[in-house]
Amino acid sequence: MVALIHTVAFQGIEAVSIEVQVQVSSGLPSFSLVGLPDKAVAESRDRVRAALTSIGMALPPKKIIVNLSPADLQKEGSHFDLPIALGLLVALKALTPDDIRDKIVLGELALDGRISKVSGVLPAAIMAASEDMGIICPYGNGPEAAWAEGIQVIAPPDLLSLMNHVKGKQILQAPEPQLLSINSDLPDMKDIKGQESAKRALEIAAAGGHNLLMQGPPGAGKSMLAARLPGLLPPLSPKEALEVTMVHSIAGQLNQGQLLQERPFRDPHHSASLPALVGGGAKAKPGEISLAHCGVLFLDELPEFNSSTLETLRQPLETGKIMIARANNHVTYPARFQFIAAMNPCRCGYIDDAERACSRAPKCAISYQSKLSGPLLDRIDLNIFVPAVMARDLASAKIGESTATIAARVSKARQRQLERYQTLSGKNDIAGLNNATLPVKFLEKIAVPDERGRNILNQAADKFKLSARGYHRILRVARTLADLEDVKSIGYTHIAEAINYRQMGTAL
Repeated sequence: MVALIHTVAFQGIEAVSIEVQVQVSSGLPSFSLVGLPDKAVAESRDRVRAALTSIGMALPPKKIIVNLSPADLQKEGSHFDLPIALGLLVALKALTPDDIRDKIVLGELALDGRISKVSGVLPAAIMAASEDMGIICPYGNGPEAAWAEGIQVIAPPDLLSLMNHVKGKQILQAPEPQLLSINSDLPDMKDIKGQESAKRALEIAAAGGHNLLMQGPPGAGKSMLAARLPGLLPPLSPKEALEVTMVHSIAGQLNQGQLLQERPFRDPHHSASLPALVGGGAKAKPGEISLAHCGVLFLDELPEFNSSTLETLRQPLETGKIMIARANNHVTYPARFQFIAAMNPCRCGYIDDAERACSRAPKCAISYQSKLSGPLLDRIDLNIFVPAVMARDLASAKIGESTATIAARVSKARQRQLERYQTLSGKNDIAGLNNATLPVKFLEKIAVPDERGRNILNQAADKFKLSARGYHRILRVARTLADLEDVKSIGYTHIAEAINYRQMGTAL
């Protein structure tokens, strides 16, 4: 008899069906695990043996073969423990095939029979819903799996509870889907004294989803401004929340299986390696850019990052996804993020202050800024200089608008964009679409400047040698400026301000 149990493997955020085939036959006692298992899967033999022993089910002295089909697909992760254990229980007739028929099974086993949390349960549950199947997963992953509508979710805390449930001796409560509570303790914009032009640029970036680069001396408030961007952004739409939660589920970073509501804000240190930022490693896990999907990726001290690492951002900034290619694996992760960066104008940071600038000025600024390539800078919509605020001016500076006030304007601007794009595309499901990500075919219809605006834009294109991408990005920012003012047409002032943001980010 061969017992068959359904489980999954993961390719990116997609779940791939895997069949666990278990055969117990006469022969020399052995426990073979085949089907391209990695180290974690191969070690499941000892965990499964110990877990079964803990519930009084010692394995017989027979030949045991476990095949993970298809055999040519690499199997990774500890979530194969539970399906292997259930396959053995069916093969030993402790359970019947009907007990776990049409169920996708995931879970890691502790030596005492407890079922530990694993990553990737949400994509597995969504696949189970598409296949009209149920799912058996760890208790800690139950709320996560419950977000897949219309499926039976069994989330036992241990192996014995699962056996009693399927035998009808115990009833396990179905888990309830849970939302991660919204953080109400975000820093407020009114805490920032001065910097009115920088706060204006941050509002524009939030309203249109634009990329932003802030240059300025140390202590000017660049990091403070970036930290307040999450409070200005609208919450995730249902589709976006599901996508973001799936990425975090694959990465094993979900908190108690709760669905995310807030847009992610990722700020890796400048020592982050290439796999840490874009994804990869031995198991091709998602990196910071994918964990920032539908949210913000903030890179402080931008030139301090490795140049080759920064250059890998160019493709995902355009396509909204990243492909990780390995000799034995090709994985694609979503990576549609808003790029926010901050940097000093030079290594010493005081190029605009003759008294404090280093002896190498201005060559040090040219050398420092040359670490950023033209193609990368071309993908940044707003490039601003953030001047230092004098200490004597802090006490007399007026308190600015609060985050809630600015966020209300941002929300209205985003709503205008959604309504416009629903009309243009004829679709209701346009999650994630904003002025920064709008296809060019739509941009040319809704970002047509008046005659004066068109003239100054053409002059700027000739003077600054704008690329086609740079030309369109000015139109995108101008469209956002018009949305913030709730006007349909793009005027001269909108184009002029958009051009100014693209060229002002330097102290030289």
